[in-house]
Amino acid sequence: MGRATCLSPMEIERVLRGCGVQPTAQRIAIGRYVLCDADHPTAEQVKAWVDKNFPKISLATVYNTLKVFVSAGLLKELRLPDRDAIVFDSNMQPHHHFLDAKSGAVYDLPLESVQLTVALGREYCVHSATAVVIGTRGTIDSFKEPGCDS
Repeated sequence: MGRATCLSPMEIERVLRGCGVQPTAQRIAIGRYVLCDADHPTAEQVKAWVDKNFPKISLATVYNTLKVFVSAGLLKELRLPDRDAIVFDSNMQPHHHFLDAKSGAVYDLPLESVQLTVALGREYCVHSATAVVIGTRGTIDSFKEPGCDS
């Protein structure tokens, strides 16, 4: 799902039904956040949003809903280096990720921005490969680390 335009509750309900997910009020609320507003949230970040906007939704409901969304193909789980929490991604198109080592922010990268070469033996059948690029993001003037252009 893209974030160019947000979906109305009725549109979220249609998306859920189209994926075979029963659209409860809780799922529509959580869907609004993870499919429209959030950018690579953790379950805890989803819960914090829910607490502000739809109190009385439990953390268990948040986890269960995210699991249902992943099973339905609405979200992907990302397990990133140096992170205990799973991050959820609503961009279902093939892409890579950039993890900002300073801020912890996660950004989508187009496939063509990273070149991967997989050199494995015949016993491996590779279906896909994605990369997590770790570094710092900022303006050109802000790069003062070794290996970054000034």
